[in-house]
Amino acid sequence: MTGVWLAALSGLISGGTLLLGAAVAWFVQIPQRFVAGVLALGGGVLIATLAFELVLEAADDGGPVPTSIGFAAGAVIYIVADWLVSRPPRPAEHPPANVVARRGSARLAGGSGVAIAIGALIDGIPESIVMGLSVVGGGISIPIVAAVAISNFPEGLGSTAELKRSGATLRVVGLLWGGIALATVVACVVGYLAFQSAPPFVVALTTATAAGGLLAMICNTMIPEAFENQRMLTGLWATLGFLGAFLLHEAGG
Repeated sequence: MTGVWLAALSGLISGGTLLLGAAVAWFVQIPQRFVAGVLALGGGVLIATLAFELVLEAADDGGPVPTSIGFAAGAVIYIVADWLVSRPPRPAEHPPANVVARRGSARLAGGSGVAIAIGALIDGIPESIVMGLSVVGGGISIPIVAAVAISNFPEGLGSTAELKRSGATLRVVGLLWGGIALATVVACVVGYLAFQSAPPFVVALTTATAAGGLLAMICNTMIPEAFENQRMLTGLWATLGFLGAFLLHEAGG
């Protein structure tokens, strides 16, 4: 039973930083350049996490075939989900004014804020399963949990900042991130209970799917959003994020 609670704690820590980032973005007036810098930093952290933790873990567990399949599938899943949310609605001939107003607040504008949230969900669930699996090996994996928690903060911050500017309500944003954080905790527990006896290729496929969705989200959303405001400093912040996550991986390795 201790393992279940440790798995849940892993999810609570990583999911909690999503909520923390969202809360800071909603209640604190943050300059857009700062948000962009945090996004670039988080992008670097995420790239290091998927490279040193997820992809290598998947390759060690199941080999190159399920790793490659999962990695490609994760990217495709994210891109399709992003397209479905971001595509503009079909225009009506003469939409009533109240319908137009509802679209502005309820549709979440389909911008990068929603795209980042989709990425957090797509990569967060398999990533959380991996955190749950790590508990089977003897306790919480500090490098994985820390890297995920650090990278989740800018995801929550950047997404919520965009959603707030697009006219989303506090209730919608709270339900969105609360649901994703809850899914993170549940996925950690599921990873511990159900996947500890799963075949290695299933574990590799799940882990690589998280990595593929993560990389697609970084390239399509986080880095372009950061570059739009930070320009030349984007690469520096991303490099520092990558370096920090790499050193964390080496310290825990």
